[in-house]
Amino acid sequence: MDKRRRKQAKTSSCCSEEVSSIEWEFINMTEQEEDLIFRMYKLVGDRWALIAGRIPGRKAEEIERFWIMRHGEVFASRRRELKKCDS
Repeated sequence: MDKRRRKQAKTSSCCSEEVSSIEWEFINMTEQEEDLIFRMYKLVGDRWALIAGRIPGRKAEEIERFWIMRHGEVFASRRRELKKCDS
């Protein structure tokens, strides 16, 4: 029974990370990095470590977070707000 409790606690912490992901700071990438991420994603899918290995100085977590924030529906309204501010 003790093992089940640990598993439940582990899955619940995962869910809290997803909820707090709305609070993430946007990651700035150069146009070349964005292009490479997009092309690599089309080739290998969400293998973030493999993609990060092609971009010096970037971690898999950064690449994944960038992708989620760039292409996720949750962040669509925030992207629109940032575009209005830039204009």
